[in-house]
Amino acid sequence: MNQQKNIRITKAFRFEMAHALKGYDGLCRNIHGHTYELRVTIVGKPIDDETSPKLGMVMDFGDLKKIVKEEIVDKYDHSLVLFDKMPDSLIAELKNNFERIIIKDYNPTSELMLLDFVEIIQARLPENISLKQMFFRETTSSFAEWYAEDN
Repeated sequence: MNQQKNIRITKAFRFEMAHALKGYDGLCRNIHGHTYELRVTIVGKPIDDETSPKLGMVMDFGDLKKIVKEEIVDKYDHSLVLFDKMPDSLIAELKNNFERIIIKDYNPTSELMLLDFVEIIQARLPENISLKQMFFRETTSSFAEWYAEDN
């Protein structure tokens, strides 16, 4: 078998997160939450070193899971994400009353959060592995996707 061909593998995650969109002209300007689904797809060649415990794997699913959990799921699960342009008094009040408040330098739309997550995951992948695609579902009918070939 030719193990020198590229293979994509995907790991999926779910977490709960709240956000509010500053300046939005609809209900999402209010604090609200979602059950998010994040799928991370990487591409690489299966390891062909017979001395490696990862023989035949592009990357151990457990290693990919560890990266995504440490960088995204464990930080964002049950958090409230807000734009740093929200009123300082609001941010201060929320931080005084709740533990998991994340302030970003962008409006936390699915699109911009996904771009942030792409950069975070790319920085943690081994040299021989490339991020191919990421999928970020906000609701059952609304999601954002990022593809390497589009960028």
